Order: sequence, then structure tokens, then C-alpha cells
Amino acid sequence: MIEFTFWDIVRNLLLAARWTVLLSLAAFVGGGVVGMLVLFFRIAKNKWARRLASGYIALFQGTPLLMQLFLMFFGLPMLGLRIEPWTAAALGLTFFASAYLAEIWRGGVDALPRGQWDAGASLGLHYLQELRLIILPQAFSITRAPTVGFLVQLIKSTALTSIIGFEELVRTSNAINNATFEPFTVYGLVALIFFVMCFPLTQYARRLERATATN
Repeated sequence: MIEFTFWDIVRNLLLAARWTVLLSLAAFVGGGVVGMLVLFFRIAKNKWARRLASGYIALFQGTPLLMQLFLMFFGLPMLGLRIEPWTAAALGLTFFASAYLAEIWRGGVDALPRGQWDAGASLGLHYLQELRLIILPQAFSITRAPTVGFLVQLIKSTALTSIIGFEELVRTSNAINNATFEPFTVYGLVALIFFVMCFPLTQYARRLERATATN
């Protein structure tokens, strides 16, 4: 058994938490970009574009995230694509996030009355201008709370990337526990770190939800 002081454990877990935060941000930003594209297809006038987006969303919402990560990490190399754990984790979480964000934002668009579209048309705006100037700003305002709430879920979902070898918080904690045999200390600290990362976002999402309800 390797001797670790309490502060050695804390320091190593905090260093690993940096990668958890970085992966979460990368997946959230990447998922937002891809999710926006999926949203455009989801609300398009062309029925085949809508069906394509619906199929994409159903695929990533209807299959376990762990299986998606396995396909990225173990499946792509069989197609001749060399991929590292970081890349596989980032791609897997990006596609996972994009499906949920697109559907969250689509709910915001659908919540707007038809008169908002008619107002844009009466001003002579074409479809993309209506989206950019009228529809999407209001839809994003409505869905701020669930978007932040999903970020909390995304942060917790990064724990699954330890299975494919990405050195984030959970994988590091497993290594430390195997060396110290102090599961209550190690995993208790991991739970505390996740709580510190997620709780402020949860409270912020609740405030946004209350603010939206009062408007």
C-alpha cells in the first residue's frame, strides 16, 4: 500500500477535476454548435430534414451513453481511424449533448405563438432572418433553465468516460483508491467535488426557472 496523506489525495483529485471541467465545457460548447445545426433541421419546412433530425435525436437519446462512447473508442479504430481517449470522450459527449440541446431548444421554439412568425413575415423578413432576430432569441430565453440543468447532467456524465481510459476525476479516484484502500475518503471527496461543481449550477437553473415563470 502506498502512503498518501489526506492532502495528497485532495491535490490529485483536484488536478483530475480540471480534466472533468474541461471535458464538460468542450462537450457543452461542441454540443451547442452541433445541436444548433440539428435544431435548424428539426424545425425546417422540408419534411425530410425534420425526419433526419428526429432520427438523429432518437438515436442519441434512445441509446446508452456508455455504448456511444464504446462505439467511438473501439469502433472507429476498426474503420482505420486512430482515436485517443480524450477525442473519443469529447466526440461521444458532444453528439450526446447535441441531441438533448436541440430538443430542449426545439421545445422553446414550439412554445412561441404563431403570431411571432407572422410578425416577422409582416416586416418582410425571410425565414433565416425571422429565426435570427425574432424566434431564436425568445426560444433561448425560455429554455435557459433547462439548458443549464442539462449542463449539470453533462458534468456528471463525464464519469462514464473513465471506462474508455480517459483520466478524469473518477478514473483518477479509482487509481488512488487502489493504492490507498481508503474508499470512504477517496470517493467521499469525489462526491464532494462533483457537488461543488454541480450545486451552484443547479441553484442558478432554479433561479432562471423562477424568473421565466414570473415573466
